[in-house]
Amino acid sequence: MSDFTLSKRSNDHWSTPKGLFEKLDNEFHFNDDPCPLNGNNGLTRAWGTRTFMNPPYSNPMPWVKKAYKESQKGKLVVGLLRGDTSTRWFHDWVFGKAELRFIKGRLKFGGQNKPAPFASIIAIWKPSREGK
Repeated sequence: MSDFTLSKRSNDHWSTPKGLFEKLDNEFHFNDDPCPLNGNNGLTRAWGTRTFMNPPYSNPMPWVKKAYKESQKGKLVVGLLRGDTSTRWFHDWVFGKAELRFIKGRLKFGGQNKPAPFASIIAIWKPSREGK
């Protein structure tokens, strides 16, 4: 299982649920993690060709923007995001730009006994044909 950071705020550090990550990895075969818990700043570097990200839920805007831009370079990006469809980041960089999968129920993030107090979604930015 790979861990993914959500931010520097202590209540924003959650690892991806193992079963969810494994299911997605089996489907997409990831080769990059731009936001691991150890702090590798994926916003300042190019991403792999098949990337999974679990960005900071407190500040997803730069991550979803970069995910879209990486897809325009011919890369696949799959993001685990807070299911907040009323936000600017969602409408500017996710809706209409990524395939959306809604997760039934609330996820239990790594090491937590209780489910998250919010819904989660999977966004899949598919490689642009122009970027290939």
